[in-house]
Amino acid sequence: MTTFNISGIQQIGIGTTDMRQAWKWYADVFGTNIRVLEDDTVAERMLPYTGNKPQKRHAAIAINLQGGGGFEIWQYSERTPKPIDFEIQVADLGTFCAKLRCKDVAAYHAQISMKHDKVGGLTTTPDGIPCFYIEDPFGNYFQVIQDTEVYINQNRLTGGMIGALVGVTDIDRSLAVYRDILGYDTIVYDKTGVFDDLAYMRGGGQRYRRVLLAHSQPRVGAYANLLGKSTIELLVALDRTPRKIYEGRYWGDPGFIQICYDVNNMKALEKFCTEKGFPFTVDSCPDDEHFDMGDASGHFTYIEDPDGNLIEFVETERIPIIKKLGWYIDFNKRDALKPLPKILFRAMGMVAKVKF
Repeated sequence: MTTFNISGIQQIGIGTTDMRQAWKWYADVFGTNIRVLEDDTVAERMLPYTGNKPQKRHAAIAINLQGGGGFEIWQYSERTPKPIDFEIQVADLGTFCAKLRCKDVAAYHAQISMKHDKVGGLTTTPDGIPCFYIEDPFGNYFQVIQDTEVYINQNRLTGGMIGALVGVTDIDRSLAVYRDILGYDTIVYDKTGVFDDLAYMRGGGQRYRRVLLAHSQPRVGAYANLLGKSTIELLVALDRTPRKIYEGRYWGDPGFIQICYDVNNMKALEKFCTEKGFPFTVDSCPDDEHFDMGDASGHFTYIEDPDGNLIEFVETERIPIIKKLGWYIDFNKRDALKPLPKILFRAMGMVAKVKF
C-alpha cells in the first residue's frame, strides 16, 4: 500500500479497578462476551503515560458479534488504580461518553430499565435519532443510539461501540485530528444551545456547542464490515471551564482511556500525522520489530488531539481464531483491504465466548 487506511473504531479502552467485574457487567448488559485476546503482562511501551516506568496490567479485548467496535477492559495488576477525584460533566476534556449500537432503542430501554437503575429517559439526538443514556456501575456514560445494522445476529438488541462524545476546548482546532487525520469529513450537525438529550448526564443542563462528525464514504479493510460506520461528536462547554479527565492520572486509570482505530500501513500514517503536526507519542515497534499481546501480534501507536485526548492506532499482524487448533490469521499473507469472511467470526463466537 502506498497510503494508509483507517477501517473503523477497533475498540474503546476502559480503565477499571476490577477488570473481571467490569467485563462481566459489560458482557451481561451490552453483550461483549467474545474474547479476542487477553493479556496479563507488563506494559513496557506506554512510558509517557505510565509514570515513565513499565506497569503490569491485565487487559482483554472483547467484542459483540452483532457489530461495532469492542471494549479494551484494562486494570493495573500491581499499582492501585487512581479513580478520578471529581464528577465528570458533559464536555470535560477527553472521552466522556461512548456510543453503543442498538437496533431497537425503545425495546432495549424497557429491558435494561428492569435490571439497572442508572438509566436516562428515552430521547432523541439533535438530528432526531432515538437514544438514551446509561451510566455503568463504575461511573462511565454510554449513549445507546438507534442503529439497525447487524453483522452477525446474536438475538440481542445491542451491538458494539460506534463512536464517542469527546470534550474539547476548540472544535475548529480539533478538526485537524478528527476530520483531517481520522477521516470524519462530514458534519452531520453543528448546533449551540441547551440540549434535552444531554439532561441525564452531569452538567447536561448547560450550554454547549456540538458538532457530530461522520464519514462520507464506507470504511474498507479486513474488519470494516464487523466494525461498521462510526461517528465522533465534539462538544465545547460554554458556561464553565471544563476539566481534563486524566489530569494527574495515568493511562489505564478508571475511565475511557483511548479511542482505538484499526489501520493499515502504519509507516504511511506516521508520515501523514507528523506532517499534520501530530507525531506519534508512542510507537510499539520503532525499529520494525514485532509486538506481542498474548496470542496476538501487531503494531500500535498513539497520537494526542489538541487537548491531549489519546487516540490509538493498531495494525494487526496475527490474531487467534481457534487457538486450540492452531488456527490464526496472518495478515501479512492476505490483502489488507479484503474483508474477513463472516465464517471466521462465527467460529470465534463458538470457541471464544466468555462465561462468567
